Amino acid sequence: MGTEHNHPHDHTPIVEDEKPAYYEILEIAITELLVEKGIISRDDVRKQIEVLDSRSPALGAKLVVRAWKDDAFRKRLLQDGNLAAEEMGITMYDDTAFTVLEDTPEIHHMIVCTLCSCYPRPVLGLPPDWYKNKTYRQRAVKEPRAVLEEFGTIVPDHVQIVVNDSTANQRYMVMPLRPEGTEDFTDEQLEALVTRDTMIGVSLCAIPEIKQCSI
Repeated sequence: MGTEHNHPHDHTPIVEDEKPAYYEILEIAITELLVEKGIISRDDVRKQIEVLDSRSPALGAKLVVRAWKDDAFRKRLLQDGNLAAEEMGITMYDDTAFTVLEDTPEIHHMIVCTLCSCYPRPVLGLPPDWYKNKTYRQRAVKEPRAVLEEFGTIVPDHVQIVVNDSTANQRYMVMPLRPEGTEDFTDEQLEALVTRDTMIGVSLCAIPEIKQCSI
C-alpha cells in the first residue's frame, strides 16, 4: 500500500550546481588515475575516508586519562608518543614524531603551526578553523598570553607559557593538568573534561560549575 503525500512541499531532487574547485578537480583526477592504474581501489578510498572520519579528540582524551591514572603509561607516552598511542590501538604517522607535552604547575604548553596547519589528526581529528588562521599562527608565537586571554584562558603570571611549533615531521599534543577534586571520577567523567582545546593548549581542564537553583 503506497503512502499518499497530501502536504505541499518541494520534491525537487537535490542537485549539486556548483562547479568543483581547482583542488577538487585535481583530487578527482588523481584518484581516477590511481584507480585506473590499479594502484588503489575505490574500496581503499572509501575505507580511508571512514578512518579519517573516525578520528576525533575523544581518542586524545583517552590517552590523557590513561596517563593521568597510570604513571607507567604516562612515562611511556611522554618518552615515545607513537609507541604509546599504538598501545591504545591508535596508529600515528609512520614518518612523523608524535610528542606529548605535559603541563605542570609551573609550565603551560600551547601548540601552533606557524608554516601551515600541521596537527596530530590521528588523535584530535580535523583542526579547527582558527588553528589554520594566519593571525593565530603569528600571534600565538609573539604574544601567547594575550591570545590565551582571548580564548578566556587566564594563565597566572608565575606560570611559563611554552609555545611549540609543529612541523611536517613533528606533531604535538598537550597533556593538560588534571583538575583537583577528580580522584573519584570515572574514566568517562575524566574524558569529558579533556577537550580538543585543552589538548592544543588554549584552554584548561576544569570541573564544570553546578548552578544552584533558588526556590
